[in-house]
Amino acid sequence: MAVGEMGPAVSGSAAIGSAERRPGTKQAQQAQQWLLTLLPAFPVLLLVLRLWRLSRQDMPTMLLLVQYVSPLGLLSALLIALVWAFPLVVLVLAVLGRLLQVSAPDRFDPERSLLAYGTVRTPGWVLVAALALAALTWQLRFLPLLLMLALWLLALRTRLRHPERPRRILATALVLPVVAAAASYAWLAPAVPRAVGEGELATALLLVVPPLGAVVLTGPVPRPVAPALTRVLAYAVAAVVPLVTGVVFLRVPLLPAVAVEVGPEAGPVREVVRGEAVTVTDRMTIVLDGRGEVRFLPNDHVRGQLLCPDPGRIPVSRVDVYGWHVEETALDWMIPRQAVGRPDPRCLGRLPAADPAGSSAPPSPGPALPSSPPPRAR
Repeated sequence: MAVGEMGPAVSGSAAIGSAERRPGTKQAQQAQQWLLTLLPAFPVLLLVLRLWRLSRQDMPTMLLLVQYVSPLGLLSALLIALVWAFPLVVLVLAVLGRLLQVSAPDRFDPERSLLAYGTVRTPGWVLVAALALAALTWQLRFLPLLLMLALWLLALRTRLRHPERPRRILATALVLPVVAAAASYAWLAPAVPRAVGEGELATALLLVVPPLGAVVLTGPVPRPVAPALTRVLAYAVAAVVPLVTGVVFLRVPLLPAVAVEVGPEAGPVREVVRGEAVTVTDRMTIVLDGRGEVRFLPNDHVRGQLLCPDPGRIPVSRVDVYGWHVEETALDWMIPRQAVGRPDPRCLGRLPAADPAGSSAPPSPGPALPSSPPPRAR
């Protein structure tokens, strides 16, 4: 079947009726319904596993965290940490679906294939939004990969929608990828030798291979291998993305890091409790310390609280492109993080330095928690 004759295979009552008469269609629809039903349970599972890890696998501590931790805070942390995963899943599955539709239109059945169903149900504005979100949230070293996916998707959609216009197909399938690859190499030229010199082979491959690969998959693959190839790649994405997202989210902080000064009302500070603030009640300040133990500190003994700033992720790569570090996103470049100065000793669990009169005087006071009680006068 020619590419221009694939319309009835993806739309129309005739195609749906023929799909319903095929053996296994009902089982495939049931499998799709089960998958779409269980898909919303994945974020809930991530949240539960994050609380389980935060409590050091102690059930009473986990129940305490469930009681006090805000669900909105959990969802916000999940969204910020995994915002990059949505464009990846949407774009990769869209490319695989269009590749199957171009290569084997008779096997592109939305009633039997979840990949085909998701392809025909995804509107164009969702793909544009996914591209824009990825351009803002993906690191610089992954932007060539984003360019490759965008060019593949554009070329495949052009073949499907305009099969009678060979010049437009040639422009999107060959001319545009070649121009984009040349522009990418001209921009990334200083970073590739440095990545190789630093021994960062993975970064060098991410900068070199995708622009060249943008010229490869802009047309159909052999029809006999298209269904198996797209199915295997879709299964690989479905297996790897949840694993990677789970590993990333399990390391995201959920509670604010604080340093609490503890001591008698009329005496010096005896201890600095470094941990994560759970809540502040009328009588107690509850802190989860670094060892995973819950500390109940009476408010009468709390001399002060300090909100410890997040030092940020320590960069691993030393490669940059004209001052833009390869591990930074466009959003980081547009909205730079607040510079973290010299860390306060209390955020390291140390007692504040004592002045000559013998009273404790914080060297560099930081922002106090809004819900913490004011320190008592000495």
